[in-house]
Amino acid sequence: MRVIVTGATSFIGKAVTKELLAGGHHVFAVVRPDSPGRSRLEMLAGEQRENLTFLPFALKDIGKLESCPELCPIPPKKADLWLHLGGEGAGSANRQDPQVQARNIGYALDSLHTAARLGCTRFLFSGSQAEYGIVDGVMGEGIVCHPVSEYGKDKLEVCRRAQQAAGALGIDYVHARIFSVYGPEDHPWSLVSTCLDTFLKEGRMELGACTQQWNFLHVRDAARALTGLLLAKVPAGVYNVAGDDTRPLKSYIEQMHRLCGGKGSYEYGKRPPNAEGVVSLVPDTGKLKEAAGFAQEISFEDGIREMIGMYKENCL
Repeated sequence: MRVIVTGATSFIGKAVTKELLAGGHHVFAVVRPDSPGRSRLEMLAGEQRENLTFLPFALKDIGKLESCPELCPIPPKKADLWLHLGGEGAGSANRQDPQVQARNIGYALDSLHTAARLGCTRFLFSGSQAEYGIVDGVMGEGIVCHPVSEYGKDKLEVCRRAQQAAGALGIDYVHARIFSVYGPEDHPWSLVSTCLDTFLKEGRMELGACTQQWNFLHVRDAARALTGLLLAKVPAGVYNVAGDDTRPLKSYIEQMHRLCGGKGSYEYGKRPPNAEGVVSLVPDTGKLKEAAGFAQEISFEDGIREMIGMYKENCL
């Protein structure tokens, strides 16, 4: 399969690209012309480098992809599948910026239309658990969403508008609501990265109450789930992408502290909630498992042990 991936140099994008290449697919990675992550992606591709083609386009120019020289020699169907992980802005401030998020809606819908013109039969968009908002109970794909942040509102708006457009375009639209993903090469300000860095340096973590339910999924498992939804003949629609291990966030914090040898310290109740407020993550993953045959393979303990090993090798 010929797969176009936007956001290929992102945290999840790198893992997805590597998973697709390992499966023998050709990945057309859409990257900014000045992207600093290109060399890292080339290195991760390893022996499958010949099946990785870079398309140097900014998201604002995604509609020009049809005339890209790398795609022009492949008539009449230039690509089979499109995985949209690209977007502007990272961090809490950008998640609440309506202008940033409005641009991301435009990029996603432009990408959907471009995918259809290129002959793609399936378009997968990376949505978010933030679409649900604050839910007292299980987050199933069929419940009514009440997003709080601009990020969640605009992800939900993409879902609404893309589902309406997809039928007329003749393309299957899959909307993956991704929950909390962790793993090597995550943003240094993520909760897991910050905890491990602080504990291993014998520092002190100031945290919120951490009493809410949480769910972590390793990035390689997330990549398998996303590629499964993209490649399998699953029905179009919304799918939660999350793991099996749902428990109080405190439990995860204390497990990381233990795996770091009890170094450093932590204190609860010292930080205010983030932009979305106090959110509990209790995902229903039954639909994903049934449709794509997904099963989590990497436990949180194994994933954290891997990250600690890499951190000690590279940072200490």
